[in-house]
Amino acid sequence: MADPTPQEVRDFIAAGLPCAHLEVEGDGRHFFATIVSAEFAGLTRVRRHQRVYAALGERMREQIHALSMKTLTPEEWTQ
Repeated sequence: MADPTPQEVRDFIAAGLPCAHLEVEGDGRHFFATIVSAEFAGLTRVRRHQRVYAALGERMREQIHALSMKTLTPEEWTQ
């Protein structure tokens, strides 16, 4: 199975989580994502990350080896 591209990881997240802004950088194994979603409102950082992992599903175990993320609400993003 080929390592995913940053664009593919972006598409995987976007398919499972409505995002106001989404950027993904990476080298095929390690990724960094900035994810802005209204769904993060009222959630702790851990719960936000769990929501992203849920959107990625099995891909998180099988294809994506490391994912660092900054998770923000639209209000936090504009500040």
